[in-house]
Amino acid sequence: MTERIMAPGTPDCRSAGRYLWWLVTSQRGRIAAGAILGSAWMVCMTLPPYVLSRAIDDGLTPGRWDALAGWVGAVVGIGVLNAWLAIMRHRTMTRVRMDAAFRTVQVVALHATRLGATLSRKVTAGEVVTIGFGDAGVIAQALTITGPGVGSVLAYVVVAALLLAVSPLLAAVVLLGVPLLAVLLGPLMGRLSGAETAYRARQGELAARFGDIAAGLRVLNGIGGKEVYAERYRRGSRELQEKGYQVGAVTSWIQALGVGLPTLFLGAVTWLAARMAAQGDITVGELVAVYGYAAVLVLPVTFFIEGSYGLSRGLVAARRVVRLLTLEPDVTSGDARLDPPASPSVLRDPGSGVEIAPGELTALVSARPGDCAAVLDRLGGFTRSAVTWGAVRLGDIDRARVRERILVAENEADLFAGTLRDVIAGSADPDEAAVERAVHAAMAEDVVRGLPDGLDSPIDPQGRNLSGGQRQRVRLARALLADPEILLAAEPTSAVDAHTEAAIAARLRAAREGRATAVTTTSPLVLDQADTVYYLLDGSVAAAGSHRDLLRDHPGYRRLVSRGTEDTEDTDDPQDPDDAGGPADTGRPEAPDDPGHPHDPDGVGGETGARHEEAVR
Repeated sequence: MTERIMAPGTPDCRSAGRYLWWLVTSQRGRIAAGAILGSAWMVCMTLPPYVLSRAIDDGLTPGRWDALAGWVGAVVGIGVLNAWLAIMRHRTMTRVRMDAAFRTVQVVALHATRLGATLSRKVTAGEVVTIGFGDAGVIAQALTITGPGVGSVLAYVVVAALLLAVSPLLAAVVLLGVPLLAVLLGPLMGRLSGAETAYRARQGELAARFGDIAAGLRVLNGIGGKEVYAERYRRGSRELQEKGYQVGAVTSWIQALGVGLPTLFLGAVTWLAARMAAQGDITVGELVAVYGYAAVLVLPVTFFIEGSYGLSRGLVAARRVVRLLTLEPDVTSGDARLDPPASPSVLRDPGSGVEIAPGELTALVSARPGDCAAVLDRLGGFTRSAVTWGAVRLGDIDRARVRERILVAENEADLFAGTLRDVIAGSADPDEAAVERAVHAAMAEDVVRGLPDGLDSPIDPQGRNLSGGQRQRVRLARALLADPEILLAAEPTSAVDAHTEAAIAARLRAAREGRATAVTTTSPLVLDQADTVYYLLDGSVAAAGSHRDLLRDHPGYRRLVSRGTEDTEDTDDPQDPDDAGGPADTGRPEAPDDPGHPHDPDGVGGETGARHEEAVR
């Protein structure tokens, strides 16, 4: 089963029903075994009433003890066979459910990976978790109908045939009574489907909101918004509770009728058989057999009801899975795959007019950070665009080969749990010297020194045991260690103080010498290091040149980058010595271990600080 789970196959996403059928056909052998075992188990359960009737009529009534012993032995043998069939049926159906659950989790995980950056834009993390765990289990449970469900149909036919041999009237009651139960439950199944759909949708929304609150708790505490978001969550939770009550109300009726209606059915058949026995139309043994048949029939009827309930819930869950699996990434891999340029080439974005030249440090500046982020997404191949790399359209190059040479380093990129060394190394296995160079270039030496075991210190998921500025420098160190041909970094210094920012700008330029680098920023300290600065208005290049030229010739640019140093001096977070309060906060006081301090071995702080002041002037 493990090998099949590792290669789940291609799901049929044309509808929820077709997806469930794909899960069935993906394990035909096991489903067939479950159906055979379930059918044999159900049919064998109809045999004891017949054997008991023969024991009464052939052995007990006439006093033939040898015949009675023989039929009693047959009852014992059938009981042992039934126990073995029940065990094997349960084991087989457990494997069926596990295969369906794991196969669903696998296709969801693989498709989420395929969607890449598109996933977070179209689906919340809470919804993915709900689908991957809750819905997968519900879908798996629905496949129970393929085992005992099939056996229930066969047992129903066998009981009807056995009753026909006893009394056509009793057989007619059974044949008509069971479909009547299904008709009575039909409307409830429809209501359950609607209530379950609304409940599942609201559950995914609330899970996403909880994830947002947990991820932003520190920020919410800082701005005093925790209670506001907590109240929204409580309100959403109450709404979910109400929808849960609606689901529970319908479910309770279904379950009550699932127990009550078969019992009433059993009573009606038994009463009719007892009257016929009293009138002499059937024997005492046949009366016992009829009671046994009706009692056995309760189990298939219950399976009918539970199977319908499980199938209804399974279709709701499968609908959510299909909705996720039919999402398409913003960039798709076509059939025609071209090779990337053999040598470093210019990366051009016709939509904005930005060009990333080999061997140069390029900066993008905009009053709207989202415009710069959109440019990086296009240049990195995360969205459909007309971007070209050399003479080749970026969208025509295999994405795996693009990722090997172009890296987009997002400001809020995930940090996974592990040692600091593993977090920085990522999937690579670098030597100690390479890690130390990356740490130095990102000005993260104090992060290493501040942790108890240095590079071997454990880091919490998302770097929760690091400050905002420390997390940012760890992300930058990871990007620099990857050493891509083209590095596209979004706001790499937005959460550090001015002196640290100055050192990072200088070291980034040195570390990336000879390779193409693009950063989005409004910091004069970083902009002064750039070879080319693109000033964007409404997502398009309004001006390009050096930082000094743009300061001199474009008042809008001058106001934008100056405001980053003049209007945010009071936004420091006293609890975080690294954080600067915002993307453009460069007004921190000098710290003893800051670059530019007399003890700074690089001596970059004073020089770049002077350039900063000159730029502002």
